[in-house]
Amino acid sequence: MTLPATLRRSLSAAALAFIVLISAPAHAETAPTPKPALWVVQDADTTLYLFGTIHFMRPGIDWRTAGVAEALEASDALILEVADPDDQAAVAPLIQQYGTSPDRPLSSLLSPEDFVRLDAAARTLGASARQMDPLRPWLAGVMLSSALPARGGFEARAGVDVQLRADAARTAKPIRGLETPADQVRMLSGFSEEGQVAFLRNTLDTFGEAPVELGQLADAWTRGDVEGINEITLAPMKARTPIVYETTIVARNRRWAEQVAGMLNAPGTTFIAVGALHLAGDDSVQRLLNEAGISVVRLQ
Repeated sequence: MTLPATLRRSLSAAALAFIVLISAPAHAETAPTPKPALWVVQDADTTLYLFGTIHFMRPGIDWRTAGVAEALEASDALILEVADPDDQAAVAPLIQQYGTSPDRPLSSLLSPEDFVRLDAAARTLGASARQMDPLRPWLAGVMLSSALPARGGFEARAGVDVQLRADAARTAKPIRGLETPADQVRMLSGFSEEGQVAFLRNTLDTFGEAPVELGQLADAWTRGDVEGINEITLAPMKARTPIVYETTIVARNRRWAEQVAGMLNAPGTTFIAVGALHLAGDDSVQRLLNEAGISVVRLQ
């Protein structure tokens, strides 16, 4: 099965996909002037900007403040979670290796009723439950979850990281990644089968409903409300599914904070953009850097 573009991009939004998505759309009554949070880490010859992104956004939101534009223009390179999320040549073999289990098909893990629901949901993606049957539950859940943001008016092509990548490409700015598609696929496939099935069932429960949480998260991000991002998403995830929180947020933040700290050894200016969830809460990249004795200053 050919991977849809939304799925390839949504692997970078893995943490968000594993969060419980609630029904009904959420729109701010008065759209605030966008001012997403931006931080900087500096030493004598190195400047590192830290910027949180939303992987799915409503089109038409001009989030590029003067501060963000200036930081990006001044940077020698752009670093994202993954350098090229659209590289199907890299992702497809990984999906075949970690995303399929013909010996334990979905039909053997789901009830007949749930398999019927899977078929109805799959058909909205141009597939069927029979075609998805060999997939592992995590991959089936992510494929279906990748269709949910559109129900709230969100699009992957309007995602902030996608737009930043396009900006850098237009100016021939080097683009690097903090992790690889293999890292992300192994992370998702590493959850227990029981947990994967629960994720898939929850996706089926909420399929066809617009995700409130994503709307609230995007509104908080637009305002630069880092505490709001924590309260809307991270705190509930930590309380409901601590293993998901530890795997998709904390463990990655630790690895990324070490990489950011290492970048201070090389002179230059770099713009680092990762999902906004990683720059909020008690286990944020900034807090981990602070604990290592590295000062992080918020610019906006």
